[in-house]
Amino acid sequence: MIDDFAKEYLHDDLRWVRESLLYKVEGLSEYDVRRPLTRTGTNLLGLVKHLTLSEARYFGEIFGRPFPERLPQFDDPGYANHDHMWVSENESHADIIEGYKRAWRHADATIEALPIDAPGFVPWWPRPNVKLFNVMVHVLTETNRHAGHADILREQLDGAVGARPATTADDTDWEAHRSRIEKAAREATT
Repeated sequence: MIDDFAKEYLHDDLRWVRESLLYKVEGLSEYDVRRPLTRTGTNLLGLVKHLTLSEARYFGEIFGRPFPERLPQFDDPGYANHDHMWVSENESHADIIEGYKRAWRHADATIEALPIDAPGFVPWWPRPNVKLFNVMVHVLTETNRHAGHADILREQLDGAVGARPATTADDTDWEAHRSRIEKAAREATT
């Protein structure tokens, strides 16, 4: 019984954070969802593209349920791990979002079809023999990590905070809060 509870709990959290991530790309211009906002080029739509590949791979081939679309492979000529972290001018915003949703549907089908202790094999992990539980925790952690990146990137772009971009901070309250933090940081260095 605890297995069913744990599986559903993790799956619900994954569903929620997926939606939260997509809220971060809503209402922005094509330029803003694609533009590099860090030294390494991190951008909102690139995060979505990366998580598409993660869900498709981890809930696909790891459990012998390959994603029906071709995925980049580590041994592809010229493959670089950061290639799937950005979106070219030839890839549409809508196609990236729909690709993520197709990966969700495939992942959801795998999660629903298998018991939480179903065996899988992740050849690039130090302990490659895994259970669905391990992969669910990994993908949830990875998605939360990148949703946090998206939170910061979106706030930089237009000040939207929280799980939905329509949420904006009261500038007066946040400026006072930020000033207190700045003061504490400066005083800590003296």
